Amino acid sequence: MAAMVDAKDVSISNILKQKYVALNLESSEKENILAELVDVAASSGKVKNKKALLTALLEREKLGSTGIGNGVGIPHTKVDGAKEPILVFGRAQQGVDFNSLDGGLTYIFFVLISPKEEVGRHLKILARLSHIIKDKFTVGQLRKAKTQAEVLKIVEDAEKHLNR
Repeated sequence: MAAMVDAKDVSISNILKQKYVALNLESSEKENILAELVDVAASSGKVKNKKALLTALLEREKLGSTGIGNGVGIPHTKVDGAKEPILVFGRAQQGVDFNSLDGGLTYIFFVLISPKEEVGRHLKILARLSHIIKDKFTVGQLRKAKTQAEVLKIVEDAEKHLNR
């Protein structure tokens, strides 16, 4: 029987930390933007092999773009050795051609890196995240946020709205 996943274990507000928020990604190409996002994740010290992580994210992209539209991408993967999910937020002011489903540029990225064995939790976090970023107002706020703390507050407020 699969272990139950507690709501706080899939709370975006509990997983996303200020040190994982990058407001000024500079790359304009998909592979390079993913490399920048991997660097942000690696700054935590919880990512042991940046090259393997980047390869895993690129392999996932080959299955289908994680650019979901509305200017948002949610690259994600499960990796061996991860102890807990890591969620990275990145913003590219100039936008990136991420092969988005709507054909538009992608400005906002949420990268989810989960332990390989936590499939259920990984999917629940992705589902919760997709509910939050469906809201165009929230995405607009994230595109304008000036500080890391502001990003965290926008996400927290959006998540509270979900819980009503």
